[in-house]
Amino acid sequence: MGANNKQALTLLLMSFAICLNNAQDSTTLVPAIIIFGDSAADVGNNNYILTLFKANYPPYGRDFVTHQPTGRFCNGKLVTDMTAHVLGFTTYPSAYLSPQASGKNLLIGANFASAGAGYDDKTSILNHAIPLPKQMQYYKEYQSKLEKVAGKQKAASILKDALYTLSAGTADFLQNYYFNPYLNKISTPRQYSSYLVRMFTRIVKELYGQGARRIGVTSLPALGCLPAIKTLFGFHKSGCISRINRDAQHLNKKMNSTATRLRKQLPGLKIAIFDVFQPMYDLVKSPSDHGFAVANRGCCGTGKVETTSFFCNPKLAGTCKNATEYVFWDSVHLSQAANQVLADSLIIQGINLLG
Repeated sequence: MGANNKQALTLLLMSFAICLNNAQDSTTLVPAIIIFGDSAADVGNNNYILTLFKANYPPYGRDFVTHQPTGRFCNGKLVTDMTAHVLGFTTYPSAYLSPQASGKNLLIGANFASAGAGYDDKTSILNHAIPLPKQMQYYKEYQSKLEKVAGKQKAASILKDALYTLSAGTADFLQNYYFNPYLNKISTPRQYSSYLVRMFTRIVKELYGQGARRIGVTSLPALGCLPAIKTLFGFHKSGCISRINRDAQHLNKKMNSTATRLRKQLPGLKIAIFDVFQPMYDLVKSPSDHGFAVANRGCCGTGKVETTSFFCNPKLAGTCKNATEYVFWDSVHLSQAANQVLADSLIIQGINLLG
């Protein structure tokens, strides 16, 4: 992130903080953060379900504040963690299935994300992840628990002013569409994108119906630049896979146009589609411009082909010494350092959600 952007971000957040602190006794820009989605946001829910998609063992978490694996698919913090910090939170919303998601911890929100989940429920079932409709059921449970902790009036205020985030779509293509011969046969990538957007629309409308008014949604990343995808579909070529990036960009375009329509349909809704694609693409194409040395493989495992966390294991393959030099932590997920670059960009993009 350039110096001018950082300065602009600081000024904007300071102005919001001044307005907020004049209105209420709070050190955070929103009262809570409520998180839905996939492995980009999962902070440990998959630790409590039967699935291969887990990150609850070393070297995951080696650069986290506790230096312990938490269930985050990263060596350290996720973008959602960094966003929480910028918004003034000193701790992070707990994984809803964890024992920590109880009592006063619920006042700052909850995290329902599950690695392997998608807009397509069949993706979630295939990966033994928590489907988005089930995540929504957990959210309704959370509302009842929050009322018991905060009281009905305060709980309603928290839910109304909270920031809601949603990340999905990557697993739909990466673990479903591209490897499902039947799905390939009956749907083109664009037709499948249209289906995913319908599911996305349904989730947003349901969140709105449950009181959400500030919703930030991440776009698909540059899927064709993931080390796993480049290994499987690149035929040993060094660059990103253009056709797969085009699929991601097509879905992103549809999501943006859908978000514009939803703003008009749903009074009071603030929704932003965060562009993850371009910042990540820039990191991969010009890593040295951002202080990185390696962008063609992950730090952990062989870093090239694994699409589950199983091979990111020191017993099976090596791990780099300095993850800050790597754009990718494993063959699919970004390193903490790369997540910071994305977080800086997304906070600027989502500033209107705070007004």
